[in-house]
Amino acid sequence: MQLYVLGFIWKMKTQPAYEGNQLDVDHIIFKRVFWTFKSCIDGFKFCKPVVRVDGTFLYGKYRGTLLVAVAQDGRNNILPIVFAIVEGETTEAWFFFLRNLRRYVTPQEGICLISNRHESIKSAYSREGSGWNNNNSMHVYCIRHIAQNFMR
Repeated sequence: MQLYVLGFIWKMKTQPAYEGNQLDVDHIIFKRVFWTFKSCIDGFKFCKPVVRVDGTFLYGKYRGTLLVAVAQDGRNNILPIVFAIVEGETTEAWFFFLRNLRRYVTPQEGICLISNRHESIKSAYSREGSGWNNNNSMHVYCIRHIAQNFMR
């Protein structure tokens, strides 16, 4: 993608493979990958300063979770701005996602981050080094999730 799509950004995390207690230097294990496109970065400049993040499970041969951040422009069109495939909705995975989102697409202050307020998202948001904090952004509940939890 980097060769054919100018401005394509990706970050990947791997870990060494082990066989028993022995380090297998010939193999590495994929952990997570983050990506965005220049058009998404450029398009966000014309969006409302509100970002919605969520994840969905991947089924089939390859398991994991797809994380996505979207924004809305002045005409209420939805613009996906970043993506990641991670091992699950863990604090480490959300930290990886939010840190890269902040670094490459949403560096400006005053961004409102909307999520389902899963504990791992809250923890990653407030963690040192994520780029997000209550001085430069807000983290709020998604009303759909509030309603869903209320009905339960």
